[in-house]
Amino acid sequence: MGKSKVFFTKEITPEAVLKLYDALETALPGKVAVKVHSGEVGNQNFIRPSFWKPMIQKVNGTIVECNTAYEGARNTTKAHWETMKLHGWTEAADVDIMDEDGELELPVENGKKIKKNFVGTHMEKYDSLLVLSHFKGHPMGGFGGALKNISIGLASSHGKAYIHGVGNTDNFWTSDHDSFLESMADAAQSIVNYFPGKIVYINVMKNMSVDCDCCAVAADPEMADIGMLASLDPVALDQACVDLVYRSDDPGKKHLIERMESLNGIHTVEAAAELGYGSREYELVEM
Repeated sequence: MGKSKVFFTKEITPEAVLKLYDALETALPGKVAVKVHSGEVGNQNFIRPSFWKPMIQKVNGTIVECNTAYEGARNTTKAHWETMKLHGWTEAADVDIMDEDGELELPVENGKKIKKNFVGTHMEKYDSLLVLSHFKGHPMGGFGGALKNISIGLASSHGKAYIHGVGNTDNFWTSDHDSFLESMADAAQSIVNYFPGKIVYINVMKNMSVDCDCCAVAADPEMADIGMLASLDPVALDQACVDLVYRSDDPGKKHLIERMESLNGIHTVEAAAELGYGSREYELVEM
């Protein structure tokens, strides 16, 4: 693959999100699913609904989420709906817990570790996908961005355990780590194939804790905000975010870099590029 375009702005505002989307010169067709991170109850770092609301309205989108596979306030449909209301998502737009009525099996073509992925049955209602991701650290993946948001993020509760366990849900917490990262790349490929040419990705580099928004008790960010990026290529987008962290002159970056490196987070990007649905080579277009 050649270089993918990644648009970048230092401005972190709802209005700048709209400008990034327009810069991609694409239009998401039909009924649009908008993947966000609803935020675990107690988490202080997740991106709030008011920030995303203008972008969601622009595409007349429906906010989509799936239940988690671990204890918390989002591990059942009932609890997840309560969290969506508590955090204000239901006031921002229509909301859909996609695995509320079961799951759908998607094929993974030539997957490194898994040959299928499980998502909510409600995915069948949508024609295209807008992926609004908060780039930050993660206690298992090293970091979370677009690839994690369409793999673990869009998987059903059982599907999340399946990815974590590299095809065996009994190994949720004990699977080989790099194999788990490759399984995330595999799962993401099934989503890219499900919505061919009909996905837009936007990453926000703000509140970059070493912990994920899935943590009820998360570390406070120790490096300054960087900006926002958008692309049609999730691999290039996440690679660009990682590169911006390394290039930052903020000494606080060492904490996020340590988290990413200690868990080999870049391996998910490497595996996704090898699967061929994105490129680590990109052209950064500053706005």
